[in-house]
Amino acid sequence: MTEALLDQAQKIVAIEVDPYLVHYLRQKFQGALDAGRLELIEGDILKVDLGAISPRPLLAGNLPYYITSPILDRIFSLNGAWERAVFLVQSEVAARLTASPGSRDFGYLSVLTQVHARAEILFGVSREAFRPAPKVDSSVVRLTPRDAAAELGIADLAGFLRFAQSCFRQKRKTLRNNLGPVYGLDRIEGLPEARLRAEQLSVAELAVLFQKLR
Repeated sequence: MTEALLDQAQKIVAIEVDPYLVHYLRQKFQGALDAGRLELIEGDILKVDLGAISPRPLLAGNLPYYITSPILDRIFSLNGAWERAVFLVQSEVAARLTASPGSRDFGYLSVLTQVHARAEILFGVSREAFRPAPKVDSSVVRLTPRDAAAELGIADLAGFLRFAQSCFRQKRKTLRNNLGPVYGLDRIEGLPEARLRAEQLSVAELAVLFQKLR
């Protein structure tokens, strides 16, 4: 992927935690490193200060499946200071990132992603494309940042995400059961959404409910 990106970009900042692969990259791309077209950071993506690398980076990567959500959290913490991201992720995760309300894949990760970005699946990648083949198929997802405050009326984004976590605390329970302990059953009972499950509401509808309860 690094080689393909070097054909397209003026400069790449690559982050790699594996010392063996860092050594491999230094050997294979010594010319690009010497020319300043490639900068190689040996470190953990969850600890690197992404905001210090570039003011509005284009992001690309084959995300380690077991830390996909924490990586997305790191990117979303940049508060829209990124231009676009294209990631290879596990197909099941891609379905959750892009899920629509009413589907079984729609949950807190869907809401977290969709308040920060427009998410779309570009294409699938079979497990047979890898050596050794993993046990799961993959998908390439494109994320484009969005302004949640302007588009959804969510001024307190951190507060909304805490609210959304409460909504999905027990996914099969109704909003009455999930939000009652937080806001009080008396307040929740009178709402038309009380008997619904969180997965039945869109991000915009959850934003409206959040404003009501504030």
